[in-house]
Amino acid sequence: MSSSSAAPAAKPPMRDALVAAAFRLFLDRGYEQTTVDDIVALAGVGRRSFFRYFPSKEDVVFPDHERCLADMTAFLAASDEEHEPVGRVCDAARLVLRMYAENPTFSVQRYRLTKKVPGLRAYELSVVWRYERALADYLRGRFAGRPDGTLRADVIAAAVVAAHNNALRSWLRSGGEGDASVTVDRALGYVQSAFGRPSVVAPEGQRPEDVVVLVSRRGAPLWRVVQELESALGRG
Repeated sequence: MSSSSAAPAAKPPMRDALVAAAFRLFLDRGYEQTTVDDIVALAGVGRRSFFRYFPSKEDVVFPDHERCLADMTAFLAASDEEHEPVGRVCDAARLVLRMYAENPTFSVQRYRLTKKVPGLRAYELSVVWRYERALADYLRGRFAGRPDGTLRADVIAAAVVAAHNNALRSWLRSGGEGDASVTVDRALGYVQSAFGRPSVVAPEGQRPEDVVVLVSRRGAPLWRVVQELESALGRG
């Protein structure tokens, strides 16, 4: 072989090849008009290969959500008592953003396709519900023992998902322009300020157990301020 001979280009992994073939057909023909047989023919593989990776045609539109959900679940499972729970679930939501931001072109194509196909919108809602359940399950564990623990967990989880998705869709509607994390951070900041734990600091020269200064947002209900103060004093 001469030194000028170029090595053959490596083939993309079969899973990626199937996703690429599917979206090429979806964009050219339309989602409803494309069959699994069409996808495997374009990818140059058999039907068995398709179903080895994707249970259905809908799943090929969302090829990365199972991995992301697993990453989120592992991230939350690795938490400890030192992690402020609301901040932790906000950080978990950012894992979903990172998945979308890894490939803006694909993410925007999927968003536009999903808007056109009712079945895909329903499928997407089921995926979003699974993310919300993962967040709520973690928060239920952290708020266990509180009279309103389950309700608080469910409300915060829903708020995190709503804030994240509102900002994410705004970025997708723009065609993936700019830094999506700025918009998402701003949206999640509202959740953090509404539900997160106020910071507790001790004045300089004083030990925390001697003097405690509680910093809370204006308008916070008195019961919540008292609850956070008791927590800071170790009486929660």
